[in-house]
Amino acid sequence: MNAVVLAGGPPDAVAALHPGAANKAFVPVAGITLVERALAALRAVPRIERIVVVAPPQTHAAAALARADERRPDGRRMIESLRSGAAGFAADAPLLVVASDLPVLDAPALDEVLDALDVRDLDVAYTCLARHFHDARYPQVPHTWARMRDGEFCGGGVSAIKPRALDRLGAFLDTLGAARKAPLRLAAVFGWDVLARFALGRLSIADAEARATAILGVPAGAIRCTHPEIAVNVDRPRDIALAEALLAGDPR
Repeated sequence: MNAVVLAGGPPDAVAALHPGAANKAFVPVAGITLVERALAALRAVPRIERIVVVAPPQTHAAAALARADERRPDGRRMIESLRSGAAGFAADAPLLVVASDLPVLDAPALDEVLDALDVRDLDVAYTCLARHFHDARYPQVPHTWARMRDGEFCGGGVSAIKPRALDRLGAFLDTLGAARKAPLRLAAVFGWDVLARFALGRLSIADAEARATAILGVPAGAIRCTHPEIAVNVDRPRDIALAEALLAGDPR
């Protein structure tokens, strides 16, 4: 399988910790930039063939991107960066999409995702993690948890998409962005039944998959992961110190 690493976007509060960093992907954690860590994790998986990194053009000569096979420019929006990364790949073959802010991502976590993709023929796949797997390993790392009928889950930083589904995904994200602060519009997108069951914690993952498939018009599904490394990310400046503690084996 081929992979795309998303390392685009403007500088943020995390990047401000390291003057000159194009964005948080180029901030070092324990001496190694976040994007280098993502690329190293992918290189440790023999089944990963070609790796494209999508990043600001001014970073393309940076040593941090040396493990990538190709560097491509990012876009103003995530879907534009995803289109840039997916260009030229087979329309009907899944691409692994990896965020560049996963400091403890490792080969076993990625292998688990690839195994699931081998079993399920999905055009759009999104990883999620049950809380008990997370709390058993990284209870000190905060997450936003969604209460489902199956348990509590958070999203992961790894997904997969077949390039032929990009147009449908882009249209859905545009609709979702326009509706995110308007309950009536959200209901029109997802349906009142789905919103109500989610609010009450009665929506199952299978039900969510079925609705996502209906909305997108292509097979969509969640990959339930057991490796918490898939979901530990760096969103805020204070996450850098926490990530360095995790990498050092510090239980704080």
